[in-house]
Amino acid sequence: MSSIKETVLEINLAHLTHNFKYLKSKVDSNVKMLAVVKASGYGSDASTIAKHLEQIGVDYFAVAYVSEGVTLRESGVKTPILVLHPQPVNFEKLIEYKLEPSIYSFRVLDAFIKIAESKDKNDYPIHIKFNTGLNRIGFNEKDVEEIGGIVKSTKVVHIIAMLSHLAASEDTEEREFTLKQIDSFKSIAKTMANQLEYMPILHQSNTSGILNYPEAHFNMVRTGVGLYGYGNDAKYDSDLKPVASLKSIISQIHELQPGDSLGYNRAFIATKVTKTATIPIGHADGISRQYGNRKGFVIIAGRKSHIIGNVCMDMIMVEVTDIDCKEGDEVVIFDGNSTAALVAENIGTISYELLTAISPRVKRTVVDNN
Repeated sequence: MSSIKETVLEINLAHLTHNFKYLKSKVDSNVKMLAVVKASGYGSDASTIAKHLEQIGVDYFAVAYVSEGVTLRESGVKTPILVLHPQPVNFEKLIEYKLEPSIYSFRVLDAFIKIAESKDKNDYPIHIKFNTGLNRIGFNEKDVEEIGGIVKSTKVVHIIAMLSHLAASEDTEEREFTLKQIDSFKSIAKTMANQLEYMPILHQSNTSGILNYPEAHFNMVRTGVGLYGYGNDAKYDSDLKPVASLKSIISQIHELQPGDSLGYNRAFIATKVTKTATIPIGHADGISRQYGNRKGFVIIAGRKSHIIGNVCMDMIMVEVTDIDCKEGDEVVIFDGNSTAALVAENIGTISYELLTAISPRVKRTVVDNN
């Protein structure tokens, strides 16, 4: 009998351990593991995820923004935390909570040095971000000499690491482009090391980079979605275990007669006697309106049940005409079998978007079983 009594996101720590060990097995023993726990741990719970990973030997964490790093520190996380996209307005807070900034432009570098000087900091650890082809943020290769000159002229900061980001490491058709990115980063690293007279930590690989490009492992790798059970490729997905399972219940069952409508804007009109189930989860919880009108589905009694009509703010309705079910029964939105990747694929999106959209109002519970 199911223990589910309301909409809940289950976080499976045994699966997290499995994924971490699997990904770690793909790199040399001397390569550090950086866990990306931004966006509430890809929609789960960043503090829960981070504390568990800390216990099993992670070397670094990364978040997108300073506020996320502060949350981890306030929950008791001691491991180094990299902030991937910090804004100068938050640098004082970043220093207060002993976070490490990714510095991606001269504007940001200058701002950080000034604030670190005002705090009487010495050798504060920073990561220098280089753009090797993704073209979002980052210094260019031509900037290496100037960066080295600035850093060597001050005792305030210390380049502990250099990073870049692969644009298409999951796409076999873009292998040539990815190898160019890797070669570019190697060249940048060599030049910078000559400038600094030491070699910082180097990290460029994301999850797909870990799995597909051992030449890009360097001495630290970053893993985000892989930790949560998704490898961006079916051949790797089978080796990983989804950490999050989103479940709910049937609140009420209705029987529609031919001609009856369902939901807002009467988006569904019954053409035959149709049994429907209403489930307490909607677009305010992360199930976007794109999943409506039979594009999305849930699993009830082991069978696929399509969402009919428009997704409401707090509810969805699904067809259960041929499914033996009753009010209070468990509903699986996604889990280890009907994964977030499979569900997201139906509306042309990816697991990342579905996972990170799950609202904070959805209850989180921790399980630890295989």
